[in-house]
Amino acid sequence: MLASDGRALVLLQQEFPSLPCFELPSYDVQYRSRNMVISIAAQLPKILWAIWREHVLLHKMVEQHSVDAVISDNRYGCFSSKTPCVFITHQLHIPVPKWMSWFVNLVNHLVISRFDACWIPDIATVPNLSGALSHPTPSLLRKKLTHIGALTRMHSLSLQGQVIPPHRVEHPSYLYDAIAVLSGPEPQRTELEKLIVEQAHTLPIKVLLVQGKPEQPTASTESYPENVIVIPSMTAGELNQAILESEVFIGRSGYSTVMDLAHLGKLALLIPTPGQAEQEYLAQQLAAENTVVAQQQHELNLAAGIAAAKESKGLRAIFFDENALKNAVAVLLQGIPGQLAASNTGH
Repeated sequence: MLASDGRALVLLQQEFPSLPCFELPSYDVQYRSRNMVISIAAQLPKILWAIWREHVLLHKMVEQHSVDAVISDNRYGCFSSKTPCVFITHQLHIPVPKWMSWFVNLVNHLVISRFDACWIPDIATVPNLSGALSHPTPSLLRKKLTHIGALTRMHSLSLQGQVIPPHRVEHPSYLYDAIAVLSGPEPQRTELEKLIVEQAHTLPIKVLLVQGKPEQPTASTESYPENVIVIPSMTAGELNQAILESEVFIGRSGYSTVMDLAHLGKLALLIPTPGQAEQEYLAQQLAAENTVVAQQQHELNLAAGIAAAKESKGLRAIFFDENALKNAVAVLLQGIPGQLAASNTGH
């Protein structure tokens, strides 16, 4: 069974049309200010209200549908005492100003501790993808944590009859100079689209722009430059192939995106959502390692960014551990209320 809200729910319905889907309350987080503290503080009442509502709704779903286990991808209210519940996150340490870090992260750890187990989509050793976001292990959660390795829905598919390994290929034949994949909350998603289209129009490149609008079934009636091909959304398989057919990836520095790019070994220009500290941290960390190029949205320079990305090292697929994920799932399937966390400590 699947449950989510908004565009994420539409995407899940498209990817898994045979599975029942349920709608959860939306957190409806907006990043209108470059100051994340101010932005989130102003929205905290509605976020807490949404978390409480989803908790009540999940409790009813567990009873009505005899749910055997729950896996929550950063949905803080999706836990229940009636069945094993797992929380997936790479953000054990939320990046906030130092003066409020202790309090914010204590609350974060207390809420996560309500779940039977917590899965970290990264490896425990150094180097890793999430850096200070999930390392070191908080003492309050130590017995509940399992590192399951990075996760991705991407695969190394064939490109014009040639198998593309999960790392940089020196001279493949690309269909696009760049693919821009848009995601995240409004109005920043729309703002980034406008900037990319305006700058791409002046460059001698071919760009595939995926708007990240799964709710829009057909292409927009808006006019776009001839060198910018616009598609509302793609299935996982279509997006996978399109990324491999493009020399440089352009998009947000969300953790899911970073994991996908690492698996495919892609060159990337990453633009964190303004005011989203987690994305800003990831972009800065990866740029410091020269694995990607990072630019702020208000300083976007498409030509310079693409050129610099081609000179970067690119991400590598060294953060994945399929056995760790299989072990964690096996423990979950075998678990019963009250025993999941105890069984999980050995993995």
